[in-house]
Amino acid sequence: MSDETLYVQVPATLANLGSGFDALGVALDLYLEVSASPASTDQLHYTGQGQVPNTPDNLIHQGYRAAWQALGEPNPPSLVVHAHNPIPLARGMGSSSAALVAGAALADALSGRQLGLDGVFRVTAALEGHPDNVAPAVYGGFVAALAEPPLALPLPAPKGLLFVLGVPAYEVPTPLARAALPKTIPHADAVFNLARSALWPAALYAGRWEALREAARDRLHQPYRAHLMPGLEATLEEVYAAGALAAFVGGAGPTLAALTEPRHIEAIRRAMQGYVGQGSTLVLGLGEGLRWKAVSVPSH
Repeated sequence: MSDETLYVQVPATLANLGSGFDALGVALDLYLEVSASPASTDQLHYTGQGQVPNTPDNLIHQGYRAAWQALGEPNPPSLVVHAHNPIPLARGMGSSSAALVAGAALADALSGRQLGLDGVFRVTAALEGHPDNVAPAVYGGFVAALAEPPLALPLPAPKGLLFVLGVPAYEVPTPLARAALPKTIPHADAVFNLARSALWPAALYAGRWEALREAARDRLHQPYRAHLMPGLEATLEEVYAAGALAAFVGGAGPTLAALTEPRHIEAIRRAMQGYVGQGSTLVLGLGEGLRWKAVSVPSH
């Protein structure tokens, strides 16, 4: 058995960006760190945010097995995985996508790069069902993505801008957030969001930051989930008054994200304080996609 240990980093992500529901996402420079080596049985050793049982039935191993399955190998080699996760769980920052992508990336490395980045994206987008989280976790930066057909296209990275994140202490589980959405929406609301989601790539390509506030406006999901996030709508207005260029709920929430110039960071953090409560605020730049390196472990 090889003594090689694989080391993978996968970024946190924000999905939707307001108007781009299930289609637009961005990577943050906060990384799940995973090391893995061959073992006789699958094992997980987890540290970091929240509690994750140290069992083989975890998202990293699920992504790992799904990637091998896609390669026609139903019985992949077992792995012992050590994961350190600084990404808050169930807060809308892509912790589950990062874990799935890490697992698929490990399989890709062990298979001799048979999948490649595009294959890792295809496998995990099908598994996760949310390409707007998976795509930036794989490729980094701002990304527009579809799950079916699997397609991900990078968008320009704005220079000199940072995200201020307000992370409340409570969770909003994705199933609860999904259940809050209506079965149908008014045609006018669909048109409203289509127009504004189209503004995101246009504003990023043109460097027109003043258009991002309009681009982030949403009628498809944030209003329906607001009752799960007390104070959300008032805080959005306060964050804009403090200088944010764009503000939106990260994924299913409750994290509130504001894209801003550095000079407004402290004012935005203050504006978020009431919303965050006993939680925390983070300041993060854009993240790279998954990255890995191999190190050798001495034989015994």
